[in-house]
Amino acid sequence: MDHVEIIDNLDRRRFEIYDGADLAGFLEYRVESAAISLIHTQIDPHFQGKHLAGRLVRHVLDEAQGRGLAVLPWCPFVRDWIIGHPAYVALVPESRREEFGLTEVAASSDSDTDGASPEY
Repeated sequence: MDHVEIIDNLDRRRFEIYDGADLAGFLEYRVESAAISLIHTQIDPHFQGKHLAGRLVRHVLDEAQGRGLAVLPWCPFVRDWIIGHPAYVALVPESRREEFGLTEVAASSDSDTDGASPEY
C-alpha cells in the first residue's frame, strides 16, 4: 500500500491528502469562531477508487473534534459521509442538523448507541 499523508495547509485553508509524494486531493474549509465549515472535497481522478476521500473526511472530522470545533458540512460528500457514519453527526450542532438533513441520522444514532458515547 502506498504511503498516505494528510496535512493542514493553513495558507490555502484546506486539508490535503498525499499518496506518496503526489497531491491526491483536498478538502477546503473555513474556520469562524468555534466552527469549521467544510466547503468542498476533491480527489484527482487518477486516485479515485482508493478510498482517499473517505480517509480525508474522517481525518478532518477527527481534527475538528480534537480542536473542539463544531462542524458545518456544506460539502455534499462530507454530509453524505456523515450520514454513513452516524457517530460523527454529534459534531454538527443540534440547532443546525435540520439545515444539513441530519436530524433523522441523529435520531437513529441516538437510538443505536443506547446512551453510550460515540466512538470515533
